[in-house]
Amino acid sequence: MKPVTLAANQPDRFYRGGAAIAELRGAEDAAEWGPEDWVASITTLFAQPRAGLSSLPDGTLLLDAVSSDPASWVGDEHAKVLGGDTALLVKLLDAGQRLPVHVHPSNSFARSHLGCRHGKTEAWVIVGTSGPNPTVYAGFRDDVDASTVENWVSAQDSDAMLAALNPIPVKPGDTVFVPAGLPHAIGEGVFIVELQQPTDFSVLLEWTGFAEPGDPSAHLAIGWETALTCVDRDGWGTRVEDLVLRTADQRSPVVPLFTEQAAAFFRADRIHADSAVDLDPGFSVLVALEGNGTLRTEHGGTVAVRRGDTLVVPHSAGSSQVDGGLVVVRCRPPAPEHVEAN
Repeated sequence: MKPVTLAANQPDRFYRGGAAIAELRGAEDAAEWGPEDWVASITTLFAQPRAGLSSLPDGTLLLDAVSSDPASWVGDEHAKVLGGDTALLVKLLDAGQRLPVHVHPSNSFARSHLGCRHGKTEAWVIVGTSGPNPTVYAGFRDDVDASTVENWVSAQDSDAMLAALNPIPVKPGDTVFVPAGLPHAIGEGVFIVELQQPTDFSVLLEWTGFAEPGDPSAHLAIGWETALTCVDRDGWGTRVEDLVLRTADQRSPVVPLFTEQAAAFFRADRIHADSAVDLDPGFSVLVALEGNGTLRTEHGGTVAVRRGDTLVVPHSAGSSQVDGGLVVVRCRPPAPEHVEAN
């Protein structure tokens, strides 16, 4: 089974994008309301039957391909635990405006209230920025009681919600781990490769200007009283720096992008193929940030790779090698031994 180069997959979203995805991919026109490119997606937008799913070049949905032959795509050990669930969604996300303050549910919340084994822990690999002060926001600075959160949401006090969060200045090479429950927002001009659990579960604490009044999707159609119980109201203060890893000055062949806190959810490395870099077998998603080279695989042949390409690599392609001066973000689901703890 061969690696597959994927076309852009940019469903309409509720906020505006910038030009970074189109520039990276070499496209002529930016999709104003397509700020996210869902790469190798087996996930649909919330409450939609098909939007968000990735197609292979022959028109087959990746979801169907993996479901029909999970061992070849994700490997025997992963398939024993999750079947045809890749346990991963990768996005290119270009914030053309500040995203709303929002939060994602945990695995236990998703199982109890949404009928799904996955919540939505995510992480941001910063690959580009624009503007004078690129910033993301994560976690309340101080403890916040439930009634205060309820009042902010009811009054749509955007200023108070944003002011309560920890601002984190970012630059390319930074990564930010965002555990489920943590209120957060991404500032205008921040371009990321996002890894996340494969759901589209978001509770919009700040919905004015992003959703119609009364839109049930803002609270996942479970009501505000229940939805707001997924919010981490603890004060993070200086602890928020534990979520940030800064790797811009690292140019080794393989640069790990997360600490062990992400191991139960996903893995990612930045590959610098100034000379050939060997990679172990495994389902993965590759995002090429720089260069023009090749991906050689043990069983799936050789694929040309250039800046802006996104590829899905099946487990059965075997071990592989990246060469030609490429800089690639390699995204993977959690190792099988971590999945059961998920």
